[in-house]
Amino acid sequence: MDNISRRTLISAGLGAGIVAALPSAAVAVSTADDAGLRTYPFTLGIASGEPWPDGFVLWTRLALNPVADDGLGGMPARNVAVQWEVAEDEGMRRVVARGVEHARIETAHSVHVELRGLRPGHEYFYRFRTGRHVSPVGRTLTTPAPHETPAALAMAFASCAQYEHGYFTAYRRLAEDHPDLVLHLGDYLYEYKKGSYVIGGGNPRDHEGPETVALETYRQRHAQYKADADLQAAHAIAPWAVVWDDHEVDNNWADEVPENSDAGQLNDTTEHFRHRRAAAFQAYYENMPLRPSSLPAGPDMKIYRRIQWGQLANFHMMDTRQYRDDQLAGDGWKKNVAERLAEDRTITGAEQEKWLLDGFKDSTQRWDILGQQVFFAERDRAQALDVDDVSMDGWDGYVSSRRRITQGWVDANVRNAVVLTGDVHRNWANDVKVDYKDPASPVVGSELVCTSITSTGNGTGSTIDPTMAWNPHLKFYNDNRGYVNTRITKDAMTADFRVLDHVTTPGAPVSTKASFEIRDGVPGLQARS
Repeated sequence: MDNISRRTLISAGLGAGIVAALPSAAVAVSTADDAGLRTYPFTLGIASGEPWPDGFVLWTRLALNPVADDGLGGMPARNVAVQWEVAEDEGMRRVVARGVEHARIETAHSVHVELRGLRPGHEYFYRFRTGRHVSPVGRTLTTPAPHETPAALAMAFASCAQYEHGYFTAYRRLAEDHPDLVLHLGDYLYEYKKGSYVIGGGNPRDHEGPETVALETYRQRHAQYKADADLQAAHAIAPWAVVWDDHEVDNNWADEVPENSDAGQLNDTTEHFRHRRAAAFQAYYENMPLRPSSLPAGPDMKIYRRIQWGQLANFHMMDTRQYRDDQLAGDGWKKNVAERLAEDRTITGAEQEKWLLDGFKDSTQRWDILGQQVFFAERDRAQALDVDDVSMDGWDGYVSSRRRITQGWVDANVRNAVVLTGDVHRNWANDVKVDYKDPASPVVGSELVCTSITSTGNGTGSTIDPTMAWNPHLKFYNDNRGYVNTRITKDAMTADFRVLDHVTTPGAPVSTKASFEIRDGVPGLQARS
């Protein structure tokens, strides 16, 4: 293939949203020297995500003033050319792919490059340029080839970062631990107006703008979070796979049902809430390293998908908000709600449930890992046998849905099933059963629950929750902020609960509160000293 046809291939790929990488000796020379931006535009950082064997998504979004009220970051009302390049070294000397995309005004000057043609199981580095402005260099990886079993994968996961509740030091510490993959399990941001969700002692930082309702306010809120240097460090260290929970839209929303209907024109009708959801989804896509195929269609956006790490692991990334039945009895903790046992209740919707069960049947991987949002194992606050007191927002409010999925991986002979969870602002480690009411029911999987990055503030450091006494499958609890590091091999998956002793002031050190191991073919958690 001559150089002209190679350049034609790159141009065609850009038009389709997919770019083919070329051998380094034949990299097309492209420039983006017509931006005319006088101040630095990469204030929201850079990111990569959605890795596959020969590529990944590269992301940036240009902003001169991240918290501008119109949500457009102070950018001029025109498209801006942005050059991207990928290299095999951090110094960006061995460039293997390069091209130009346009940061378009209709997507808030965001850029999503869907790159193909790279080497499987390989580390790469990338950066962006527009005019005289150059972004930082980020690190990313392709996944192993489908038939390969790598020696190990270092994966970290996190959730729940409320900007007002503290500093994002945990993201900085996560980056310093140098993972190869990061999963974010929801509540990447919070929708509240300034000062409406307050922790003891007062919030150390303030939200910009009102409660997020319209596209401009969701864009503004995303930009305020993305401008945080600690969050930028975590995005730049490894590819991310993200799913939302509730606060990316509205607290405790369920399908087309908002938290409540008494918030004026925010949530007063289904149609108004659909408009709000569409705005939230559009801003979410614009600000995440997602494939162009994830671009939302109005109030609908498909985020459940599968990421395979060779033959080592399947990551089933789930959506437990967009298709769920409405929560019962007002969303919170309730006693003896019989309707939660109904056979037809679902937290996933029928289509996603089938997708997940089919994925279990088709899996040949050593580990099947569910990246999802809300507490999965039973957590009953009532000690009396004839009373139950559970959260209607978690899987306890959708008992039959949980049973079908758990039984599904048992019936499919999934070798090692692990559920990853966020949402509850505390660390937990749990054994998973099909039937929690039967003491003889075998353990069939494990659940690892990460605490928040900042939400609810510093925490107490406690490792005691009284409900563990009559819920023996709940093996660990902790009230600190932080994240979870895992190391996955063919023989075991280890999990380190990494915690900070404070977040209301910056710079806290990190330590490991507890470690667990899940051994290949042995369901359940083993504590590590």
